[in-house]
Amino acid sequence: MSSEVRTLALQACRHCGAGAPAEVHFCPQCDRILTLTRHGDYFTFFRLPRKLSIDLADLDARFRALSRQFHPDYFYNATTPERLASLERASYLNDAYRVLKQPLDRAEYLLKLEGLPTVGQHQGANELPAGVLEEVFALNEELDEIRAAREAGAAPSELTARLDAAQRPVDERAARQESQLDVLFKRWDRQLDEEAPADVRRATLDSLRRLLQERSYVANLIATVTRERGSSAQASDRKPA
Repeated sequence: MSSEVRTLALQACRHCGAGAPAEVHFCPQCDRILTLTRHGDYFTFFRLPRKLSIDLADLDARFRALSRQFHPDYFYNATTPERLASLERASYLNDAYRVLKQPLDRAEYLLKLEGLPTVGQHQGANELPAGVLEEVFALNEELDEIRAAREAGAAPSELTARLDAAQRPVDERAARQESQLDVLFKRWDRQLDEEAPADVRRATLDSLRRLLQERSYVANLIATVTRERGSSAQASDRKPA
């Protein structure tokens, strides 16, 4: 698969009947806005290759340019189909921008495009690395002990120190995951440029999905600690002076 934007199935202009590639927004023959095709995707819509590393300044510039082109004011006196097409493209543009500007959302969207299951599906806890499961069990046990200590009247400083210690290995794993994601992002982009065999690219995507799955578990662990901090803070506030 080339790093160039791929030309997909043709779409027909409802005004003049001419055919146009799925990635263009206006008919090459009559310049009328085209009804949004269902054969494209967010990358194609922005005329970008399916890469995981994106220049956000370039994405912002493309977004602003397309926003101006699709603005309803330009189609105030247009036909009803053209007005609807502008609104539909503007809505799709916002959705595409919101997904592509966030690295993790972009990665999950790419997995979907490439036919892999959504992160969170078809993978049980027993398929995660042993280290993650150990941290889940250890953290849950420690949080149970912290809750018991809070109920017993432990000092807020003690609870905070224990929560900090419990979260530290989780934060360290999250940092390692960020580095691993960067490696996989660059590997996929390189393989796309080099038109690597499909099985090679698929192996990279499989690794990416496993890492995203693992990361979702770690994010849940961090969220659990954050909630526990809130509970401890509320308990401290309720204590009489």
